[in-house]
Amino acid sequence: MGASVLPGPAQKPCTEAVSSETGPKLLPFTLSELFQVRRESNDVGSTCVDAQVQQERRLKRVSAKDSMNVGDRIFLPITVQEFPFEKQDCHCNEEEANFVRSLVLYKDPAIVVVNKPPGMPVQGGIGIKQSLDGLAATCLTYNYSETPRLVHRLDRDSSGILVMGRTQTSAAVLHSIFREKTFGAKDDVDNEVRILERRYWALVIGSPRRQKGLISVPLGKVVVDNGKSDRITIVDNAQNMSAQHALTKYQVIKSSCYGYTWLELSPLTGRKHQLRVHCAEVLGTPIVGDLKYGWQAHKKLKHLPWPSLERESHENVTKGKTIPFGLDLQSGSISEKHPRLHLHCKQMVLPNVSMALQNVQFSSDYHLSQVESLELVAPLPSYMQRSWDIL
Repeated sequence: MGASVLPGPAQKPCTEAVSSETGPKLLPFTLSELFQVRRESNDVGSTCVDAQVQQERRLKRVSAKDSMNVGDRIFLPITVQEFPFEKQDCHCNEEEANFVRSLVLYKDPAIVVVNKPPGMPVQGGIGIKQSLDGLAATCLTYNYSETPRLVHRLDRDSSGILVMGRTQTSAAVLHSIFREKTFGAKDDVDNEVRILERRYWALVIGSPRRQKGLISVPLGKVVVDNGKSDRITIVDNAQNMSAQHALTKYQVIKSSCYGYTWLELSPLTGRKHQLRVHCAEVLGTPIVGDLKYGWQAHKKLKHLPWPSLERESHENVTKGKTIPFGLDLQSGSISEKHPRLHLHCKQMVLPNVSMALQNVQFSSDYHLSQVESLELVAPLPSYMQRSWDIL
């Protein structure tokens, strides 16, 4: 079954989506382009309505879990090209290139893993000069003919483990791992075997009522500021078309008498701002530095003093140091007036994709659950470590 790509109101055809015995044709989509793909269902509409109006009504956003019906048409954004294209290299000097390479936590023939610094966007866009996606293409190819590919995201202000595929094949496998994590998640987490686990550390304001638990609350997007921006919120009616299933396991690491709590958060689905909204709106404990979802709690926030001896020692160590790309990796702890977002992907367990790709050559029914796992750990950024030390 195939789907021809035809011109639409906001899209332009660039290729034809075809299926064959060798499998579906892969296009070089970026993550932002994937969100712009639309499907026109082959339902028979009224002939009394203008054809253009019917088409706009039938166009719906496509997700990875959707199946195609005979006669359905796919509309792609005009930025998609039929054949792979060369990414524009981000020109780096030696100091910048060394900094990017210093972020690497692990690499093998299939993947490269970095500890994303806070403040650096994962992907380029309007007003973004440097992103990890572009920098990886310049600094992290390591003599490969292909550039690393993004397979998941981290918010710009968060930090921690970011996995990229080094080849198109390994990126496709990683995509399936992260996609299965979201669409295969169930409330019965105790009896479920998961091939992907992510553990975040977050410093929150207040303390949850229970020491640990499972948050199962659907999320949806709402438009605010007269359409100028949007935010994610909990959706009371799970049948709402915009609702997305969202699961998060949490447990308290350590509480403080100063009104702060360290939490370990394990997202079982991968929704936008999932951890931030679940902490703020479900647990009632917004993450420190998250003004988007916890600005009211920050108005009452008390900033803890930092012992003068430690402050002087820190200032002496960091004095004169400059970080490439204008990044500030030091300031932002709870001792300062404007703390930064305290959300860090600290640990990840996932299948050894490189080993899996080797084994699948010898067995066609090989499954990822059969391969040994990789355990990745990323140290906290300096300001979060300082908040930990202060508490």
